[in-house]
Amino acid sequence: METGNKTTGVRVRIVLTPDVALGPGKADLLEGIAESGSIAAAGRRMKMSYKRAWMLVEEMNRVFQEPLVLSARGGSKGGSAQLTPTGQAVLENYRRLQDRVAEAGQGEIGAIRALIGDMSDGK
Repeated sequence: METGNKTTGVRVRIVLTPDVALGPGKADLLEGIAESGSIAAAGRRMKMSYKRAWMLVEEMNRVFQEPLVLSARGGSKGGSAQLTPTGQAVLENYRRLQDRVAEAGQGEIGAIRALIGDMSDGK
């Protein structure tokens, strides 16, 4: 569902441990790394500092049995990063779950959206 430049719908957040969750931000970061081959580029795409992007990657790599992202420090051409098979599996499973939740909740989402007031005046 599109409204202006913002997507409306379901944003899934999976609480993995009391201190660690996997949500849309980390999933988008993983997707950006897969597409760009760079943690820095993926972070820039999300308007996130390299430090923040790197911290999130380190957290995900630490929590899972195997790293989700492998990176190589750059030389003259900069570094590179790629998802591991585990990282790809986590991203694919997250996206499938997100799609299933959105599909299952269409009726409820529509009912809730119908109750939203007129927001044309910026309320």
